[in-house]
Amino acid sequence: MSTETTTKEILRGGQFLVKETNCEDIFTPEDFSEEQKMMRDSVIEFNDREIVANRDRFEAKDYALTQEVMTKAGEMGFLGVAVPEAYGGLGMGFISTMIVCEYISSGSGSFSTAFGAHTGIGTMPITLYGTEAQKQKYVPKLATGEWFGAYCLTEPGAGSDANSGKTTATLSEDGKSYKINGQKMWISNAGFCKLFIVFARIENDKNITGFIVENNPSNGITLGEEEHKLGIRASSTRQVFFNDTVVPVENMLSERGNGFKIAMNALNIGRIKLAAACLDSQRRITTNALKYATERKQFKTAIVDFGAIKSKLAEMATSLYAGEAASYRAAKNIEDRIALRMAAGNSHQEAELKGVEEYAIECSILKVAVSEDVQNCSDEGIQIFGGMGFSEETPMEAAWRDARIARIYEGTNEINRMLSVGLLIKKAMKGHVDLLGPATAVGNELMGIPSFDIPDYSELLSEEKEMVAKLKKVFLMVAGSAVQKYGPALDEHQMLLLAASNILIEIYLAESAILRTEKNAKRFGEAAQKEQIAMSKLYLYNAVDTVIKNGKEAIVSMAEGDEQRMMLMGLKRFTKYTNQPNVVELRNIIADKLKAENKYCF
Repeated sequence: MSTETTTKEILRGGQFLVKETNCEDIFTPEDFSEEQKMMRDSVIEFNDREIVANRDRFEAKDYALTQEVMTKAGEMGFLGVAVPEAYGGLGMGFISTMIVCEYISSGSGSFSTAFGAHTGIGTMPITLYGTEAQKQKYVPKLATGEWFGAYCLTEPGAGSDANSGKTTATLSEDGKSYKINGQKMWISNAGFCKLFIVFARIENDKNITGFIVENNPSNGITLGEEEHKLGIRASSTRQVFFNDTVVPVENMLSERGNGFKIAMNALNIGRIKLAAACLDSQRRITTNALKYATERKQFKTAIVDFGAIKSKLAEMATSLYAGEAASYRAAKNIEDRIALRMAAGNSHQEAELKGVEEYAIECSILKVAVSEDVQNCSDEGIQIFGGMGFSEETPMEAAWRDARIARIYEGTNEINRMLSVGLLIKKAMKGHVDLLGPATAVGNELMGIPSFDIPDYSELLSEEKEMVAKLKKVFLMVAGSAVQKYGPALDEHQMLLLAASNILIEIYLAESAILRTEKNAKRFGEAAQKEQIAMSKLYLYNAVDTVIKNGKEAIVSMAEGDEQRMMLMGLKRFTKYTNQPNVVELRNIIADKLKAENKYCF
């Protein structure tokens, strides 16, 4: 893709809220190249053979199996997909890394965690922040699975407040090394890793500093016992203690005091990758629930034919379809932004860091939305299985337990909700996203007389696209009023930020689903997209309800009198359908297709 084309087509992070996106300009899973499809199929085969087939061993806390399968993944090249070829990786694009992460993560949450910790926060900080000497020394071993990596950030008193860690790094008298002292907890891969990325504070620095630390027990490194967890049971999770651990000065990662920045940027990448890691899990859960519902008979009828079950299956499929659409939409934006920067002369490191950082808002949105969708999907999967779903004999209870951690990983969903709105406002203040102009226009519209003309909705999904545009007005109305009212103190009003973020999330997911369907209907024909059209309409219908609830909560909490009445009237105007969809019919269309294919098939 040329730089000129890319510049024309991709919006900056957060601009989806204030600029229209054409369906032709988004990337969908239906756009995968032949190379990407081959990689996907290779990963699916590996996952089925090495991970799904050994589900019982993973659930029995077989940590050795996790390490063994990680080694095999390294031999297949899966650990080095995102690593440049110069350092022993495959050097593939961002979408390809998403595909591998998605399809390798659904067999076991334990393996998914080990894989994500190693490839993301274990390897990428060195790839993106390391010196040439550090990259040459460590990255090839990590990319091939000769060594495994772990990431030591969290401490007993420093979880969401990552920069408050107490671990110290003290420079030696000869200036050749640091001594690290402190305690880290919840360290994934600690039991079998050869290398730690450790964050510690030098003297009284405001920000922490990153270090590359080889795991050598004779160098003052000891491990706690394996943690016994709700899920991800075969993921090695231990405390790590550093007692005068000597680290050469050349193993400082990036600059002194840059550790917090490294941690935050690693989390941006981790957030969108975590969304990807949840997608195929949803796909497998939906398919398993569907097959059980087809075989299970009650009152001489397969339960898949009961409306209550059809409703669940339709909603499970719909949330996955929207999450998948949004994840790959954002992934392509990131890939294109990286290409733009490299074409402009940026190094691979700088291009990837800035490319992902540009879409930090979308990364937070996706992390929240998809992690909650996979939890809901697994919960409904248990319900469809009934009593059997509660048994370890079926895959549902393990899927439910493993899904629970996704809402805590990579910054809790509460942190990410507030972050998405906070980052958007900061972008507006920097002039990267024009919120003031559109918010002012919405305010003027509220003061004017509404149009009573009946719109022409003859084009496919035209009413749905207009509804998304109106939902954006709700966000601008709520967020604009909140910024005006509270200014810099808005951070202190967390409940308000949570409500605003819920609106923002639904806008991005609903729009992504609609654009995906519109694009595919144009090239494959509307008849071929009948069920996808139904899912897009159903997702939007649910999104409108969420926006109404959160919009009302925000308005009545911060406005009074005439202002409150005017905003509530605006909320009603901006969430009103001209033609309400028949929700039961939409669910039936989706569920009937699922039944006919006997698997998630979209």
